[in-house]
Amino acid sequence: MISIKDKQDCCGCGACAARCPKQCISLQRDSEGFLYPQVDAQLCIECGLCEKVCPVLHQAPKEQHPRQTLAAVNRDESVRETSSSGGVFTLLAEKVLACGGVVFGARYDEQWQVVIDYTESIEGLAAFRGSKYVQARTADTFKQCEAFLKAGRQVLYSGTPCQIAGLHRFLRKSYPNLLAVDFICHGTPSPKVWSKYLDEVVAAGRQAVSDVQFRNKCLGWKKFSFYLETTPSGQVSICSPFGDNPYMRAFLSDMSLRPSCYACPSKGGSSQSDLTIADFWGIEQVKPAFDDDRGTSLIIVHSQHGEEVIKALDMKAEEVSHEEALAMNSAYQKSVSPHPQRAAFFARLDSDESLCALIAEMLKLPFKMRVRRKLWKLKAVVKKVLNNEIGGGKIAHLPVNEPVVSVENPDALKPVYITFRNKEQGWRTYRLQIVLG
Repeated sequence: MISIKDKQDCCGCGACAARCPKQCISLQRDSEGFLYPQVDAQLCIECGLCEKVCPVLHQAPKEQHPRQTLAAVNRDESVRETSSSGGVFTLLAEKVLACGGVVFGARYDEQWQVVIDYTESIEGLAAFRGSKYVQARTADTFKQCEAFLKAGRQVLYSGTPCQIAGLHRFLRKSYPNLLAVDFICHGTPSPKVWSKYLDEVVAAGRQAVSDVQFRNKCLGWKKFSFYLETTPSGQVSICSPFGDNPYMRAFLSDMSLRPSCYACPSKGGSSQSDLTIADFWGIEQVKPAFDDDRGTSLIIVHSQHGEEVIKALDMKAEEVSHEEALAMNSAYQKSVSPHPQRAAFFARLDSDESLCALIAEMLKLPFKMRVRRKLWKLKAVVKKVLNNEIGGGKIAHLPVNEPVVSVENPDALKPVYITFRNKEQGWRTYRLQIVLG
């Protein structure tokens, strides 16, 4: 009988509930909004299947060397624009659908929560595009996937690494007609936090929401924005850079994630997926030709089946070293650490009137850290002046309140003055002043 004593030991994949022959396991939300298995002991026959399919109890070893690592983009710019990165998922899905197959992916339900579902049509793929930073319910999809596989259909199942690991444990055998695709996962935020955020920022209620994009590219791929649109007029209610959005700040600071995300059992290619797809952060250093700020996909190939599928895709792609690809994608191998205020945040989640205010309070840096950050920013500005990125050439000496002289071409620069304690706005609110003459 499955028994969760430490919540870090359950990723919420639902494999145990899906495999139980007596259907005596249900998934119930806890106070943080995450699903955990609850067993009806009176119906349980102690068959042990729930424990056998648990990906946390039976973790696969980490992969040592993938078959291939690629930078890739979809040639269709319209698809790429509506995708989180380079639009590779759509290419994979279209190939499976062209063979009369079925594609499983994450979409929003009628309450704008996230659920795994399937489609058998090209039109249905649109709902699966784009990152959705909320933990998705797998619902009945493991059983549905198994039924399609046994019927001989080609199936693409996409999900988080722990969901893919759970799917493989549930199936208990290999299927040559299954293409399992996961992604580099930072962690899965609480559906309860997401629900409270929507209730706070959408005055007309969730029924008024017409579109949500966690990774809108209006400011580019690297400076993506959170985008929320409401009906009936298609009014854009929110469009803010990720660093300014309260929900995204809580997610990216590791404050709203599931406990198991801090000790993820499926890192480093251990989910047994055929392919891992992700944003290729750091592409400007590895493959500058791909760096157009419209999104580039990272593809890690784990199996022969995955390699064969990738070779058949019509896309712009180049092979890169695995080490280069992971240099700025550490979440592939490492779990994040919980934010110091995580426990306090969830303890006050139900009682505080404003979620956004609570997030702002929890994420406010201590005074010493704020001072350090300001000094770091000051140091960065001074470094730019020393490197003369504001004027051109090289600077030999930088005395305060004295002209700066270029060694290479002194006549090319006008005088530059720096004051670290300018009092134009008062002694207490002094500021750094850089004057270019």
